[in-house]
Amino acid sequence: MPTGLNLIKDLREKTGVGFLDCKIALKENNNNLEASIDFLRKKGLAKASKKSSREANEGVVSVYNTKNKTVLLKVNTETDFAAKNDVFLNFVDEIGNIAIKFNSNTDKDKFLDQVYENKKISDRFTEIISKIGENILLGDLIILEHNDTNIAYYVHNAYRSNSGKIISLVLYNTKKLDTNIEKFSKNICMHIAAFKPEAIDIKDLDSTLIEREKNVQRETILSSGKPEKIVEKILEGKMNKFYSEITLFNQSYILKPDQTVREVINDLPKDYSYRFISYKLILVN
Repeated sequence: MPTGLNLIKDLREKTGVGFLDCKIALKENNNNLEASIDFLRKKGLAKASKKSSREANEGVVSVYNTKNKTVLLKVNTETDFAAKNDVFLNFVDEIGNIAIKFNSNTDKDKFLDQVYENKKISDRFTEIISKIGENILLGDLIILEHNDTNIAYYVHNAYRSNSGKIISLVLYNTKKLDTNIEKFSKNICMHIAAFKPEAIDIKDLDSTLIEREKNVQRETILSSGKPEKIVEKILEGKMNKFYSEITLFNQSYILKPDQTVREVINDLPKDYSYRFISYKLILVN
């Protein structure tokens, strides 16, 4: 855990706030990083960032699928130069094609510990590290089994047709599967890649996240001098805006900004009986 100057540096990187204000915030909040971010936001010195807790690693995300199974994986490198290298991308394809043989309850730690064709998968990573000369690790692994469900996916900033910087995938059911519904589902994937929702709908959000945001917004409103009798009304508007930014169904649809994603789905012809089930989003950083 970072301490002292390193902790101040982390807080500055996450908020863009000056050294002295970061030092004070950490002192006031017993060196708790998240509480210090909220402290600075309440003072109007920092804005929330959904990316604040993510590491800025390079690498690639890739997708592999068969009729009934799909694998999403992230393999990290130290530099973007290595991530674009064919030796590295061929290695990622090798790992992805191995992963497709495992079932959905295999997490990345279990996977690395498996032996495939007389070689431990973790040893394959050791070999590629020696070959490329950079630290390379399995950042994430998602194995989906979808026997009775349709999928669509989209690769953004692609190095290959199945590999790039961002991959979004949706699972859905429809009574009529045709090119129109396949295109629509892929467009939803493109929307997800662009707007990076944190949940499908408000009910799917962590209650702790909601209460934390309400607390920050309420204190911000009060500190602006607004009368207490209208604070709750203003808060309701700010929370609705918050939900419209981070939940998929309440976001403005990328191709029809005057409609939400929920409204666009509801407007599909009834004979499709389209039902959105879930989504996955995997990105390099």
